[in-house]
Amino acid sequence: MNELGQPIGFEVADWKPCSRPPRDPMQGRYVRLEPVSAENHAQDLFEAFAADGENRIWTYLPYGPFASVDECRTWIESTCLGDDPLFHTIIDGETGRAVGVASYLRIEPAVGVIEVGHINYAPALQKTRGATEAMYLMMRRVFAELGYRRYEWKCDALNAGSCAAAGRLGFTYEGRFRQATMYKGRNRDTSWYSILDTEWPALERAYEAWLDPANFDESGVQKVSLATLVA
Repeated sequence: MNELGQPIGFEVADWKPCSRPPRDPMQGRYVRLEPVSAENHAQDLFEAFAADGENRIWTYLPYGPFASVDECRTWIESTCLGDDPLFHTIIDGETGRAVGVASYLRIEPAVGVIEVGHINYAPALQKTRGATEAMYLMMRRVFAELGYRRYEWKCDALNAGSCAAAGRLGFTYEGRFRQATMYKGRNRDTSWYSILDTEWPALERAYEAWLDPANFDESGVQKVSLATLVA
């Protein structure tokens, strides 16, 4: 309560603005993340994305699919080389090939808020340990390295896969923003999710336990699900 008897938010003592995310690579056990480069990644990404012959991965994104490597390269050069959004390529640890992208965006260092988005996993990355590790690495940088207070996930409310992924990864659903925007000539209601810095320590332990090779049998089947560990 303030001196006028009004309820106010809790004090954030000794707060200092966060740094912007650096362009340093993020190395994991199964994948590596590095800033997108048209020269280094266009060919790999085009080929990896093209493996989705039905183009399902593009339905809820405002761009794509790409008919050629040149189109993919043009998209990278026009969309992916700035500081916000800050796009990263996800590199498979075994093959060394680019198999997906994800970005930081709506970066607000002054108040410690940042969003993850533009996530697009090629079929080779989907439902793999690397797919989860990529999100873990991005989250760890935000909270453990840079000290942000809030990590956001937003998606088309009709994108059932993205909504389910947010829940599995430990995000909390906060609501639906109706007619929030439009893309590809159609309406988008946007579902909002978040993780707070106070939730990160427990989530970090859950991720590390799930990603541990000991959590998988000889056939690569998980022994304990991430959802169970997060819960």
